[in-house]
Formats: sequence, C-alpha cells, structure tokens
Amino acid sequence: MLPGLPPARRRLRAVRHQLRRRRRLAAAVLAGIAALAAIRAIAPPPPETVSVLVATRDLPSGTLLGDDDLATRDFPSDLAPPDAAGEATGRVLAAPIGRGEVLTDARVVGPGLAEAQAGDTVLPVRLPDAGMATLLRPGDVVDLLATDPGTGAATTIARDVTVLATPRDVPEGPAGGTGGALVVIGASAREAVEITSAALSQFLTVSWER
Repeated sequence: MLPGLPPARRRLRAVRHQLRRRRRLAAAVLAGIAALAAIRAIAPPPPETVSVLVATRDLPSGTLLGDDDLATRDFPSDLAPPDAAGEATGRVLAAPIGRGEVLTDARVVGPGLAEAQAGDTVLPVRLPDAGMATLLRPGDVVDLLATDPGTGAATTIARDVTVLATPRDVPEGPAGGTGGALVVIGASAREAVEITSAALSQFLTVSWER
C-alpha cells in the first residue's frame, strides 16, 4: 500500500494494475490460439483410410476361415492392397497368411486365385493318391506326369506348374485315401487341356526338379 494516497486513489491504482495483468494474459492466450490455428492451417490433412480384413493369428493354407480368424482394421488408402478381400467367412485359404497381414482375394480359393498367377489358367486337379497332395504347399513349382494304367507308360504333360491351393483335410488310409485329393494349380491354357484330358483315364503324379 502506497503511503500518502487517499483510499480512492489506491483502489483505482489496484484496478488499473489488475486490468493490465488481465490484458497481458488475454493477449498471450490470443497469440497461442493464433499460432495453433496457423499450425493447423499448414499441417497436412490426416490420410484417408479404408477398412480391410487382417488375420488375427498365423493361419496355414487350407484354413476354413471363421469370424475369429479375421478382424477389421483401418488402413491408409494408399497402402491397402487393391484386391483386399471384402468377405471371407466360410472361404478357404489358398496360401498361408501371417498375423496382422491383410487378406486379399488371391489368398483364398476362388476367382481371385487367377490374379496370383497372371496369364495362366487356374484349374483343380485330382491326384489319385491323396497322400501325395499332403506333400505339396502353395507356391510349389512341380511337373505333372500321367501314367497309363494299362501299359505303365508315363509321360510328362505339364512342366513348371504352380500349386495355388492344397486340400485342408485328407482322408485316412495307407495312401491318404482311395478317393484322391484335389489341388489347385496354375498352368498355360494348352497344358490345362492336356491335364484335364489325361485326368479322365490316366494316373496323375507330380515330381520336383532339384
């Protein structure tokens, strides 16, 4: 308190002092708001996202997909695969997928498999020995041989065909079951015709080259 000043003058000084303090505080707040607005104005907008299906755990090929195997996640639009699968419950995996990996149409049995082997014909092939199918994995490159059951003569009907999908369950038995097992392969259009024709009357087997 300043000595010698009347009470009214002292109160007026105190009011003016408070007003000056409040003006400085208001100016600082307004300056902060202006700076924040400027930063927001020059900052890039948040990236656009799309919803995709990702694996909740590591899944092997042949898995029959259920609701617990997949989850929906938001992915940046420019990073999401263009062929990301929209519906997958009840479909079968044609190739293994890791936890957190986006599921694409090329990973499940269906028309999207054709994209995994561009330019090839995708067709199922029944191997009479189902046990042989258990040795195959998606991505294997094999030769297909046809053996005449009457003469025992064998010929190579397709070389370097790619295995796209393998069976999930194989019947029990000494040779994996007598009904054989279906595998899905990618082959040229010419080879597809020869494979289909040979499968009607001959015994199909596969071989690998080292």
